[in-house]
Amino acid sequence: MPESKAHWSLYLYCLFLLAPLYWLVSMAVKHNRDILGGLELVPANPTFANFVEVFTNPAWYQAFFNSLAYVGINSALTISVALPAAYAFSRYRFLGDKQLFFWLLTNRMAPPAVFLLPFLQLYSSIGLFDTPLAVALAHCLFTVPLAVWILEGFAAAVPRELDEMAAIDGHSFSYFFFALFIPIMRGGIGVTAFFCFMFSWVELLIARTLTASEAKPIAVAMTRTVSASGLDWGVLAAAGVLTILPGVAVVWFVRRHLAKGFALGRV
Repeated sequence: MPESKAHWSLYLYCLFLLAPLYWLVSMAVKHNRDILGGLELVPANPTFANFVEVFTNPAWYQAFFNSLAYVGINSALTISVALPAAYAFSRYRFLGDKQLFFWLLTNRMAPPAVFLLPFLQLYSSIGLFDTPLAVALAHCLFTVPLAVWILEGFAAAVPRELDEMAAIDGHSFSYFFFALFIPIMRGGIGVTAFFCFMFSWVELLIARTLTASEAKPIAVAMTRTVSASGLDWGVLAAAGVLTILPGVAVVWFVRRHLAKGFALGRV
């Protein structure tokens, strides 16, 4: 009996989580007059005009590609920097290593608003303002410490004897690192990529401050949907549905690594 009640509780919780998603999808296939007209559990007159507007309006699809661009750049830069750093922290002991590791985490603890003015002035002076690279580099300040912290736990779990065996066999360090160490770290890399993507994809304050028009991300575009007739609820809902899809795709492709990473890594 208790087990049955636990199952029903889990089902109700899942239903509670899925209800907003269902409502978002239902709004995305409605006209504004139907959305504002009254409560409809099932759309009476479904339409795909809202999705057509998002795919054909440059203000929408360019913002979507801008978000994908800086998220991809940020994830690639973060993992490229964090992997060697995690290996160094897990294998070597040097003066100030613990203090440096703690300092990295303190950067992650600081609110993004603290760094807005320095980033804005710096990027404006060197011509990086309103570019995807500017947002990607700014996000690295927060994603790199998290990535180093996660990957260091995975790197510490790799036996040191593997390093010694590779050296005894005559392999160079670069061969060991890229051919042996990185494949073993697939689970950690998958978890790290997931968290980097999630932070960079949903972050709004830095992305909104460091962009104007050319590199405006989808999260910023969704806050500027006010027209002469008011909010375009249907188009806004359609854009919201599309912003969920990249996250679903990332989870799908790294799902096996995520399961292993959450079980073994420092998450």
